[in-house]
Amino acid sequence: MAKKTVPERLSWVVDVMSVDPSDQVLEIGCGRGVAVDLICERLTSGKITAIDRSEKAIQGAEERNSRWVADGRAELRVAAIESAQFGGQAFDKIFAVNVNLFWVRSPAKELALFQQILAPGGTVYLCWEPPGAGKAVEIEKKVSRALADHGWQGETVTGQAGDAALVCLIARPH
Repeated sequence: MAKKTVPERLSWVVDVMSVDPSDQVLEIGCGRGVAVDLICERLTSGKITAIDRSEKAIQGAEERNSRWVADGRAELRVAAIESAQFGGQAFDKIFAVNVNLFWVRSPAKELALFQQILAPGGTVYLCWEPPGAGKAVEIEKKVSRALADHGWQGETVTGQAGDAALVCLIARPH
């Protein structure tokens, strides 16, 4: 079996999130499910729901995480966040890595949805590995402003993956 590679940015994000064994987690834009695997290793009674708009990405995520899906720790679905339905489910942690919609346009609709599906005391993590420090500063400013404008309080955590800057905005509703 081929070794499953894990980009440093995803290990960093999962560490920043401090996933508890019972957490209910939502990942937006899960790609091929690398972070799903990392999170499921930390869960016992918790579960991750991971969505991606790409059917091909979800197929890859299902292959990578078949054991977690089989034991109920992971649910993988083809869906875009702006149209996803969660049937009253509440999440302790919601995260996205390199999902540009939060800084290239107004994320008002997504942030309103987060307020509906975030469990009391829950947290949102919006993280990027931008191409260059200048872009990291631009993303942090735009997303921080959008969060504040829509009733969220947040903090910024930065890190490194080799030479790349990492930025994560950690937000909670006011």
